[in-house]
Amino acid sequence: MKLTRYLKIAVLAAPLLLTACGSHKKLTKEQPKPEEVAEVAKQQQFLQKVQSNSQENKFVTSKLKFTVEVGQQKVGLTGNLKMKRDDVIRLQLMAFGFVEAGRLEFTKDYVLIMDRINKQYLKLPYNYVDFLRESGINFYTLQALFWNELFMPGQPTLTEEGRKKFSATLGGEDVVISYDADSKLTCSWLANDKTGVIKMANILYKDRFKGNSQLNWDYLDFKTLNKKVFPTSMNVTLTTLEKDIRLGITLSYLGNDENWETRTVVSDKYREVSVDEILRRFMAL
Repeated sequence: MKLTRYLKIAVLAAPLLLTACGSHKKLTKEQPKPEEVAEVAKQQQFLQKVQSNSQENKFVTSKLKFTVEVGQQKVGLTGNLKMKRDDVIRLQLMAFGFVEAGRLEFTKDYVLIMDRINKQYLKLPYNYVDFLRESGINFYTLQALFWNELFMPGQPTLTEEGRKKFSATLGGEDVVISYDADSKLTCSWLANDKTGVIKMANILYKDRFKGNSQLNWDYLDFKTLNKKVFPTSMNVTLTTLEKDIRLGITLSYLGNDENWETRTVVSDKYREVSVDEILRRFMAL
């Protein structure tokens, strides 16, 4: 889906007004029009509604169907998704339905990818991955994407003050929410006008030298979890100048299991490898 840019409410400049009162000059600030103030208030009310859809439980767990597609290669696995808010996101991928073949683990400090079949792993801080570093994606951004929430890249939470930097185009069945971090980075969301539920998130990073990179995250098939809705189907596409990577995530048996270890310890028997090597191994599973 191609998103168009929408006009934002801008703070009006404060002009210098010359008065005829002798040699005195008075600096005044032009005030926003009442209709502009009302529009901004409506946008903020809607953004607050979107935020109110966030899950309040600290844990979300589920059975998982996971597909990876790189070029003409595609692999599908089953497994488990386990998440603890502000701590970890883990995808355990199974081969033949009962043998753990791989594991993806995201914490606040690092990304861990494990190939259990070939005893290989990759463990890197976020700033070692070009797209994550340049687009400001860290653990908290990924958490918001997995949990179906708004975010400010690089920030642990979206505060009320931060929310004022977002804009929303109201009046249609779907609302486009936008946040321009800077001239290179733009984040957009598509949310239902009535419920405020997020249907799509997009991160676009523009680089005139390396080319644009884009992450698109679609949410489908919402189910009730803890009296709020949660997406049970997510389609993720990472587009770079070099390659496109597509992920499909289908969830079932949603719950809030707390009985699991939140960190994976890598055995000395595992060998550390590069991103390309471990990706090739995954595609061969």
